[in-house]
Amino acid sequence: MRRTVALVGRVLKRAAIPALVVLVTCGTALPVGAAAAPAVDDVRHGDGGGKPRVILMHDPELDDQNTLIRYLLYSNEFDTEGLLYASSGVHWAGDGKGTKWFVPGREYDRIGRDICPCTSWRWKPGERFIHEAVDLYAQAYPNLRTHAKGYPSPRELKSKILDGNIEFDGDISKDSPGSDLIKRKLLDNEPGPLYLLTGAGQSTIARALKSIKDQYEQTPYWPEIYRKVSQKAIIQSFGDQDDTYAKYIGPNWPDLEFRQMATTIWGYGARRAVLPADAELLSAEWTSANVSGVGPFGPFYRVWGDGKQMVPDDIFDFFGFSGVTAEQLREKGYVVWTSLQEKGSWISEGDTSIFMNLLDNGLRAGTDASWGGWGGRAGTDVAPDGTASANYASTRWFRAAQHDFAARLKWTTTRRYDEVNHEPDVSVSGPLDRDVRPGQVVTLNGHVTDPDRNAVTARWWQYTDADTYPGTVELAQSRLTRGLTQVRLQIPRDAANGQTIHLILQGAEDGTQPLTSYQRVVLTVRS
Repeated sequence: MRRTVALVGRVLKRAAIPALVVLVTCGTALPVGAAAAPAVDDVRHGDGGGKPRVILMHDPELDDQNTLIRYLLYSNEFDTEGLLYASSGVHWAGDGKGTKWFVPGREYDRIGRDICPCTSWRWKPGERFIHEAVDLYAQAYPNLRTHAKGYPSPRELKSKILDGNIEFDGDISKDSPGSDLIKRKLLDNEPGPLYLLTGAGQSTIARALKSIKDQYEQTPYWPEIYRKVSQKAIIQSFGDQDDTYAKYIGPNWPDLEFRQMATTIWGYGARRAVLPADAELLSAEWTSANVSGVGPFGPFYRVWGDGKQMVPDDIFDFFGFSGVTAEQLREKGYVVWTSLQEKGSWISEGDTSIFMNLLDNGLRAGTDASWGGWGGRAGTDVAPDGTASANYASTRWFRAAQHDFAARLKWTTTRRYDEVNHEPDVSVSGPLDRDVRPGQVVTLNGHVTDPDRNAVTARWWQYTDADTYPGTVELAQSRLTRGLTQVRLQIPRDAANGQTIHLILQGAEDGTQPLTSYQRVVLTVRS
C-alpha cells in the first residue's frame, strides 16, 4: 500500500553475467560480474535517538535561498548527508549543448509568449547560491558554536554540495552526482530513516530509485532491497514540482513514504494564512530588525524591493523592484503573479516546512506525519473560530518559529553566550510513549528551566487535533515551582483500544520575543 501523506499540508545497462560461474556469499549464489547486494537490515521510522539524516535539495528560487538560511542556522540538529542543486518545473539548467526542452502546461507555456522550447529556464550559468550560503555560514560558524553544540564545520558542509539532476525538468534518464549520493545512502547500513527533503522537483530522487531498481530488480536480492529502501526513505517535499513522483516514484515504489509538506504560511501566500495577531512578523519593520538586518546572513535573505534577482531578467522575479506599480512592471515585460508588498517585508520561505518537523524542539513531529509541528501536519486543525483549517495546522506555530529563527540569527553576531537569548529546556520524566488503560489515572512530571535564567512559564495541553481519541480529557495541572510541574488526568472509559491522546508540555521564557520549547507525550489506549 502506498504511504503517501499530505499536509493540509539513462537506464543503466546491467553487467553481463558469465554462465555457470558463481561465488557463494552468505549462503546465496551471487553471479560473478553481478553487483553485490548491500547488507539488508531492518529500518524503522521513529525517534532513534540520533540526529535525523537528511539530504536537502533546492532549485534557485528566492524562497529556496531563504529556506536554506534557516536550515543552516539549525544545521546542528541534522546529520546533513547532502546539499543538492536540483531542477524543478520552473528551474532547470540545460545541458550546455544547445538541447531544447519543453513540457506542456509549464509556466512558459501558460503565459502565451512562445518562449520555449528553450535551452534552459530560470537558471543562471554557474549558479552557486548554495555555495554562497555556506560561505556565509563559515562567517557565522565561530559564533554559532558558542550557542549550541553540534554545528558541522563549513568545510564539511561544502563537501556535501553536489549537482543533482539539474539539466532538464523531470528528466531521470541518467545518473548525476546527487542521485548517486542518494543511492549510496539508501543502500548503506546506517540505522533509521533517510529523509529526502526537497524544495525542488523529485527527479534526483527518482533517478536514484530507478538506478537501484535497474541494478537489482532481476537479481535474487530485489525483494530485500525493495523492502529496505521502502522502509528507509522518507520523502518530504513541497509538492510534486516536476511530476516525477506521480510518473515514476509512486507507481514503482508504492511502499515508500511520501510526505506532502506544502504549507501556505511559509510561502508567497503567507499573508492569506497568517493569524491577525502575527501579521507583524511579515512586516518590513519586524523583518529588518530581526532578519534582513542581522549578521552575515541578513543581507542574503531576500525581501521585497531589495533590488535583486536570482536570475538576471527573470520575468517572474519582480520582487526586487520598489516604487513601481504592477502595471509598470507589466509594461517592462514582467508576469505579475502576486500582489506587491511593502519594501523590506517578507517575501517567502516556501520550502521551510520540509524540515521544520524534524527540529529538536520536543514536539517529535517527524515521528509520524499526523502528529504535527512547526511544519504543519497531515490533517486539519480546528482554528480559533471553530472551523477545521489546513492552514491552522502550521500557522498556529508561526510566532514561536519566527521568534526562534530571530534568536538564532542573533547568535551569529556574538561569541558571548550571555548577550543573546536561548530556548528553554523542557522535559518530562519517564517514557514519552506510554500504554494506558481506560479509566486509569495518569500522572506526568515535567521540568521547565531556562539556560539564561529568565523567568519561565509552563502549560500542559491536549493536542486534540493530533489525537485519534475523539474527545477531550480534563487536565489537573500544578503551578510551575522551582522548575517542576505536574499534570494528572484520567483516561476516558470510552477510549477504544489503539486510540491515542497527545499531551504537550509547553515551556516559554519571559521576554519581548519569548522562545518556546515543548515535550510531547503520547498515550496509547490498550484495553
